[in-house]
Amino acid sequence: MTSCSSTEVRRCRPLLGTFVEMTAEGHDAESMNRAIESAFVAMERVEKLMSFFRPDSDVARLNRQAFREQVMVNADTFLVLEHGLALSRASNGAFDFTVASPLLVQMVQRENAPLPNLPGDWRDVELLPGNRVSFRRPLHLDLGGIAKGFAVDVAVDCLRATGVESGMVNAGGDLRAFGPRKYLVDIRHPAFPQAMAHRVELQGCALATSSPCFTETERNGQRVSHLVNPLDRSSLLGHRSVSVQAPECWLADGLAKVVFNAPLLAETLLEEFGAHAFVLSA
Repeated sequence: MTSCSSTEVRRCRPLLGTFVEMTAEGHDAESMNRAIESAFVAMERVEKLMSFFRPDSDVARLNRQAFREQVMVNADTFLVLEHGLALSRASNGAFDFTVASPLLVQMVQRENAPLPNLPGDWRDVELLPGNRVSFRRPLHLDLGGIAKGFAVDVAVDCLRATGVESGMVNAGGDLRAFGPRKYLVDIRHPAFPQAMAHRVELQGCALATSSPCFTETERNGQRVSHLVNPLDRSSLLGHRSVSVQAPECWLADGLAKVVFNAPLLAETLLEEFGAHAFVLSA
């Protein structure tokens, strides 16, 4: 799609367990395509570093070794750990990237030995100089609640660095817009996914939505979802969704979990981080 002054290029690719769509605007379609391709490569790199399931990822190496010895990780992984620990401290553990969801446990148990319950939590993650990490107690590190948003931010940084004037990156509902253009985003109703319940205008900010209703299922006679409250380790259920608008996507991604798990505390944190929340329910 072209105009007298700019060109828009839109591409979509399966990535991060979802579909990632990128929109880039500038003055040359060829350069926009190159920028988008570079941004996809950057997102793939984040996925390889922070996947729970890849045996060669930083997360897998930490889960295998960090209780026994210090482990050096990539600078991006270290930055995500810093972000996550800061949010855990600020939320008194309402965000905790060491509590594996029931669905994650189920996926691991299908392929390997049962995933044991481990005593550690976010307080046991120690960040050391030189991008080194150690665990004071055994734990399951899972960056799924923040890494997808971080990957969106990485893609945006890549697009901007390669000359894209305006654009948006959308990774299955974790999205961020940049530049002068305003984008209209519709949020699905948690009880009726085919219906759009709320419209948000994004300009130079991010939006992330969390809801258990799209993954809720039954396991061993109990209803579970991919979302878990780390304060009591219960699975989040029901026709509810939380969308958070924030300056960066990793922050919107993490704060959406805090709103679910500690809504009263979340009011203060949202104001502190310059964010807003939209809560929808049946």
